[in-house]
Amino acid sequence: MSQQTDDAGGARGGLFGAGGRFKGGTDAIMEKFNESISFDKRMWKQDIQGSIAYAKAIEKVGIITAEERDQIVEGLGKVSEEWAAGKFEIKPGDEDIHTANERRLTEIIGAVAGKLHTGRSRNDQVATDTRLWVVEAERDILKDMGTLLEAGAEFARKHIDILMAGYTHLQPAQPIRFSHWLMSHMTPLMRDADRLRDMIPRANQCPLGSGALAGNAFGVDREFLAKELGFDGVTDNSLDSVCDRDFVVEFLMWHALMLTHLSQLAEDLIINNLLKCVEMSDLYATGSSLMPQKKNPDALELLRGKAGIALGKAVGLTATLKGLPRAYNKDLQEDKVPLFEAVDTVKDCLAIATGVIVTMTPHPDNLMKALCPEMLATDLADYLVRKGVPFRETHHISGACVRLAEEKKVSIDTLTLEQLQGIDSRFEADVMNVWDYEVSVERKSSIGGTSKKTVLDQIEKCIAFARTL
Repeated sequence: MSQQTDDAGGARGGLFGAGGRFKGGTDAIMEKFNESISFDKRMWKQDIQGSIAYAKAIEKVGIITAEERDQIVEGLGKVSEEWAAGKFEIKPGDEDIHTANERRLTEIIGAVAGKLHTGRSRNDQVATDTRLWVVEAERDILKDMGTLLEAGAEFARKHIDILMAGYTHLQPAQPIRFSHWLMSHMTPLMRDADRLRDMIPRANQCPLGSGALAGNAFGVDREFLAKELGFDGVTDNSLDSVCDRDFVVEFLMWHALMLTHLSQLAEDLIINNLLKCVEMSDLYATGSSLMPQKKNPDALELLRGKAGIALGKAVGLTATLKGLPRAYNKDLQEDKVPLFEAVDTVKDCLAIATGVIVTMTPHPDNLMKALCPEMLATDLADYLVRKGVPFRETHHISGACVRLAEEKKVSIDTLTLEQLQGIDSRFEADVMNVWDYEVSVERKSSIGGTSKKTVLDQIEKCIAFARTL
């Protein structure tokens, strides 16, 4: 059975107790179902920042005196100190971070605290808090991404001379540099960082002063509020201001894509770890409870696993939003948990990925073992192209050489000049120089290619970009 709390200051707290619109308290189950203080307390700092700015704004229009403004600001400073010291006491009736902070402010400075909420709604208050929190989190994440990108690029530079097999369809394709492969994973992360940086100005708009939905009845200066809080500007429509969660969805979609890119890196490393081409540090591996020999790349498997959950969060919140009428609805409270979890996951994954990269050990000999002469079949075709033969023709000629080697059960690089000339008379003695992996990779010298110079260019570009984050 549920239990109702009927005292005036009970389950509804001092702000929403009986005696106003409501005759009694809320059902205990409803109180638990309705509360958000258990998770939105993470925004305590942003909530206090918003209240301090709002106190200044309502003083400017004569709602409170300068003395009352100072009382409120000083009181909020004490509330902030309690949160920072871990001494803030959440009490029954503290439904959310806004009511908790106002309740404590009232305890500290008395009835004047009741003037703070004049013209303000929790609708524009929570929208403000969330935007402030998201922008701060996004800026922190950009710094973490800069750390990962620079670490990855420096690791690539350190191992610039290692060659490995490049794959398409998980089949050996062409020789590449190990550093080229690693930078192929840094490049999408650079795009991710660029996207995140582009998102910040859209999130960094001030909704405070929009009221519950219709706007502020006391003429508060919203541009002043935006400047006080470090926003880039103000939102344009008060109804939209209180129900807009585009910036949350954008972040969730962004984190799903970024974690997809980390998942792809993790999968490549899992395969290379299996082949003993790259060895994971013990710092990022675990053992088996039964098999003593096991060293499992659990960090990589968890990185790979996070991407699917991330996509679920993004789709889930979008589905929640799609049917909402204007303006604010309590459904919007459901944005916080996936948002907070997404930020935590992103920061953890970036730290893990950075650690994995800087502590892993590539094994050049094993990476080279994966190279096979058949991967130079395109180079064989290119040899004839340089002698003026159309590529469509050389493609068939090289394919015939591959087939001949398969039929004779030999490696293609062991075919004699006579055998090659039996397929096409335009092969000359210098064709035997084709079977050199280093020469092959160095020929790929256009921008973005796998030659040493072009990979070093990619590395320098990545480092320069990382230092702007």
